[in-house]
Amino acid sequence: MGLFSTRQPRKFRRVSIYTDERKEKLQKLVEQTMREKGEAASEDQTYQADKFTGTFINYTPRAQRYKENGARIGWPLAVILIIVLLIIWKFIMTGTR
Repeated sequence: MGLFSTRQPRKFRRVSIYTDERKEKLQKLVEQTMREKGEAASEDQTYQADKFTGTFINYTPRAQRYKENGARIGWPLAVILIIVLLIIWKFIMTGTR
């Protein structure tokens, strides 16, 4: 009775085109056998967060310049400076003291 039955939506199936499934299965198998033998994963295979701290700044020129130049004039200070200059300019233009 195809006329009165509701059609089921297709199941979502993610197909990743950038991974090598065979390589991942092999890696999982190697890790499993290492665990069964009692050997811990080597230092090269484990993730180390300390290894990556500060590396982003080494590859971005803008971040390097910001680090070298240090602090800049902040927005509040710049706004106050502009207001003071406008007041001085007003007194110069009107000629009053």
